[in-house]
Amino acid sequence: MPEIKPIAFDYLEHYKTDAEVFDYFEERTGGTEHDERRLREYILHELPPSKTILDVGCGSAWLAKHFQKSPVFVCSLDATIINTSKALEKYPWADHVAVVADAFHLPFKNNSFDAVVATEIIEHVTDPAAFVKELMRVVRPGGTLLITTPYKEVLRYTLCIHCNHNTPLNAHLHSFDERILLGLYTAPDLGRASFKTFGNKALAHLRMHPILKRFPFSLWKFTDSAANFLINERLHILVKFQKAQ
Repeated sequence: MPEIKPIAFDYLEHYKTDAEVFDYFEERTGGTEHDERRLREYILHELPPSKTILDVGCGSAWLAKHFQKSPVFVCSLDATIINTSKALEKYPWADHVAVVADAFHLPFKNNSFDAVVATEIIEHVTDPAAFVKELMRVVRPGGTLLITTPYKEVLRYTLCIHCNHNTPLNAHLHSFDERILLGLYTAPDLGRASFKTFGNKALAHLRMHPILKRFPFSLWKFTDSAANFLINERLHILVKFQKAQ
């Protein structure tokens, strides 16, 4: 795969419009709902116990929803006031705040959070290395940055009727494997970096979700691993950067 290079466009304006056009809080159904459920379960399984969590590109604020009945401080961050306002409206509890900000210029001091989570965001950003660097800046010593993204995605394009230029579908700008992702951050304060791949394209294409959705996470995880052993076509990669103490 080619090295990841920065791409220039007005991403803040794009995602403000994106939030106006698409409702990130609408109910998902079918295979999409199942894939998002398993993705979130996998993140929670890998997330160390944390008192403070920053959810970057919060979208539907699913982390706030999950932790709303626990003593965990969650900051839902998004580039648009639409998603952050909805997040506070739907999950109004004392330890939940929402911030409108640019992920490349976070309005927080160094070492502010036990954990930072960016779920299916990095494939959309203009400069992945700068993105990871800024997220790691606000992770406390001993803390964790979790990033998920499609695995070895084949980027597809369509011809935009407005500008008459090739436009990436779903606004996915970059494709990642473990080599690229792990290479995005190698600063001296990195304690450990690891990755896991999961989700199986064959099971998704065969529309097995009506059966698989009945499985508890542990059984689904075993089934998914077995499927990927037989047909090595994985959907997602999760990278965990742990900052040194």
